[in-house]
Amino acid sequence: MSPASDQQSDVSVVNHVALVELDGVHKTYRMGEADVHALVDVSVTFGAGEFWAVMGQSGSGKSTLLNLLGCLDRPTSGAYRLKDHHVGEMDDDALSRLRLSELGFIFQSFNLIPQLTVRENIELPLFYLGWDAARSAARAMELAQRVGLEDRLSHRPTELSGGQQQRVAVARALANDPAIILADEPTGNLDTETGRQIMVMLRELNEQGRTILMVTHETEIAANANRHLYLRDGRVDRIEEVG
Repeated sequence: MSPASDQQSDVSVVNHVALVELDGVHKTYRMGEADVHALVDVSVTFGAGEFWAVMGQSGSGKSTLLNLLGCLDRPTSGAYRLKDHHVGEMDDDALSRLRLSELGFIFQSFNLIPQLTVRENIELPLFYLGWDAARSAARAMELAQRVGLEDRLSHRPTELSGGQQQRVAVARALANDPAIILADEPTGNLDTETGRQIMVMLRELNEQGRTILMVTHETEIAANANRHLYLRDGRVDRIEEVG
């Protein structure tokens, strides 16, 4: 394993199995007459099976980085490789397929569809992957059992607590058996105890081999990760290995 890095503007961590590699990534937005440099020369490698917390003050580039990692946006320059895919060179259709096949998302606001049941929300990625109804239903039941909601499959999100809704979001993120789970402030809308329970679930998933990249501003939540990436003004400020 790589040692913790000293502070520097361009930090790279090399792991034995590189899952995601960012090499000199810049992201610039045009705002009126001004260029906003959201990410500046970011180089970092995320290894398979690791649990990362991405931290930094508001405006440091955390959300921009997560959008790039989630194939929701492209770098202005630099390279992003996910497994053997050169993400910056892919068209929109290819990016959509990559998101469906390799990524799972957990959001602070849950992002469940209120008109759908728990089962239907979990099945949503599988619908876009073209799974048949019987196979999708079996997968939804398996995942609902895994997160302790097998007796809530016919309920809608408005009939669930915040913690239950986030459990549905975790199950949905796992539906397509993704290589990476991207979690954006996954406990931000939860009380302390419910947030703790969600983090226990994420730690268990990581212990089972899942790669997790989590944005958080809470040091207590970040303590669950074994690597911390700190951003400042769009740059990598430092990387720390924990434990």
